[in-house]
Amino acid sequence: MGIKTTLRILQVVAPSGAPANRRSLRAFVPPRAAPDPKKGGTPQVGASETPPPEPKRRRTHNWRRATLAALITAAVVTPLSGAARPQIPAPPPATLAPLTATTLDAAYRANRTNAAQASRMAAAHGDRKRAAADHSMASPTRRFLTFDGRGEGQATEVFGDLTHATRIAVLIPGSDTSLDTYDRFRATAVALHNRLLRQARKGTRTAVVAWLGYRTPGTVSTAVLTTDRADEAAPHLREFIAGLRHIAGRKADISLLCHSYGTVVCARAAPGLDVQDIAFVGSPGTGADTAAALHTRARVWAARGADDWIEEVPHVRADLFSWTVGFGTDPVSPAFGARVFAAGPGGHSDYFRPGSVSLANLTRIVLGDTKEVTRA
Repeated sequence: MGIKTTLRILQVVAPSGAPANRRSLRAFVPPRAAPDPKKGGTPQVGASETPPPEPKRRRTHNWRRATLAALITAAVVTPLSGAARPQIPAPPPATLAPLTATTLDAAYRANRTNAAQASRMAAAHGDRKRAAADHSMASPTRRFLTFDGRGEGQATEVFGDLTHATRIAVLIPGSDTSLDTYDRFRATAVALHNRLLRQARKGTRTAVVAWLGYRTPGTVSTAVLTTDRADEAAPHLREFIAGLRHIAGRKADISLLCHSYGTVVCARAAPGLDVQDIAFVGSPGTGADTAAALHTRARVWAARGADDWIEEVPHVRADLFSWTVGFGTDPVSPAFGARVFAAGPGGHSDYFRPGSVSLANLTRIVLGDTKEVTRA
């Protein structure tokens, strides 16, 4: 069980902060016995005419909270038992000069050296999977703007000539993305880069950046239900985009392509962000009620594949104890106000699949061919 199961529970048992779900909540509240006139009771005419006494409301409220706590624990916390993983030793990130067009090559070399050292430390620690991942990142063909092998790990990889690019796509991943699972994220960047190379007009230079610059939540965790990780990530994403401008200059148009929980990160970073387009794919909601609430001048796009399980996630937002859980309005709904484009029959992990409708449309967005984007 993960975000889908837990938000379904919220849809049913969300407290009064989610008015649309109050009717469903009644199924969890034991009905009061009807008063017996023979014992001096007054027949109940209707809820509006005979409000329940205050003590009864308090008992019902307490029962509701206890039920909710038990369900959340069962759906989220229990599956995490035994899931903790020992920290993997790694060197601190390389010390780099401020990133500019002239310092890129030195940064690439320093980060490859750091990845090689991280690989040796992981191997000595007995973690062969991480050692292999780090070793791959130390290859002379790889180009990282940032690399941090500690813990779950973070990295920012470049595909293409960033210095001379006129169209740049920045990919923001969702949950369960780490150095251990980085290859699947990298595959999306490679697929997009290859499509851009084939589809770009003569004279258009493109680059793709895979930004794993935050601690992604686990798919089965409480963190995936809140904006907390996105709130942590947003300042780093804003700082990165500003730095990207120093490298690429004003000539480059930048598009953010955000997947799953990454759409929440992009939404949190959106206000005032210097990008031309923001595209949400496979989004559970962004934490914003409308595209206008993102406070961005960028074009806002959204898509969902026909076989994406995220469609079944209830788009609710509710206050639970000290948490705000859920992400609100569905970005592909008319109420949100995004430019909704076709994503074809694919599932949650298929948006960048070579040959897919969604990849074709994402490529058009990055290239600025907005009139060619097929709408849903």
